[in-house]
Amino acid sequence: MSTRDRILDAAADVMRTLGLARATTKEIARVAGFSEATLYKHFRDKEDLFLHVLKERLPALAPVMRRLAESAGAGTVEGNLAELALRAIEFYLQTVPMAASLFSDPRLLAGHREGLARHNAGPHHSAEGLAAYLRAERELGRVAADADVEAVARLLLGGCLQHAFWTYFTDAQEPPETAATRLAHAAARALT
Repeated sequence: MSTRDRILDAAADVMRTLGLARATTKEIARVAGFSEATLYKHFRDKEDLFLHVLKERLPALAPVMRRLAESAGAGTVEGNLAELALRAIEFYLQTVPMAASLFSDPRLLAGHREGLARHNAGPHHSAEGLAAYLRAERELGRVAADADVEAVARLLLGGCLQHAFWTYFTDAQEPPETAATRLAHAAARALT
């Protein structure tokens, strides 16, 4: 296993157990078995490392968004939304424990927000991508002309995030597949 991969595995583990706010590059380097200097040879900063953990160690949401953008007119809108919702729930189930601690410290959250902006990243990209897909479906006549696609995109992704939060908070056992199907059905109804 490469040094970079060991660092990413350690970062995912530390961020999952300590949360992003308490995960330090020093602790990540220690768990990986390297110096902090070695970590910085592969990653610019903690935000860069976090983004690579999201992309390379968690259920992939970006490829699903790309496939969704290309699937306008194919399958059913509800089926496409159900696939996206399932992947979003799987993604959020992994990221909620990592990111939740950021919200307890406004200074840390602001710094993280600035770091994401430097890397042109952030949660808004998913909602924008979903809204673009829904606009394409609207142009094809598969979504109502007056549907508020931006609101539906936020509601669907927000529902997926809420399911992940609820799962942790209540130890709920509704399978992600069931929740994704229900959320996609509700979203599809809002688009007709």
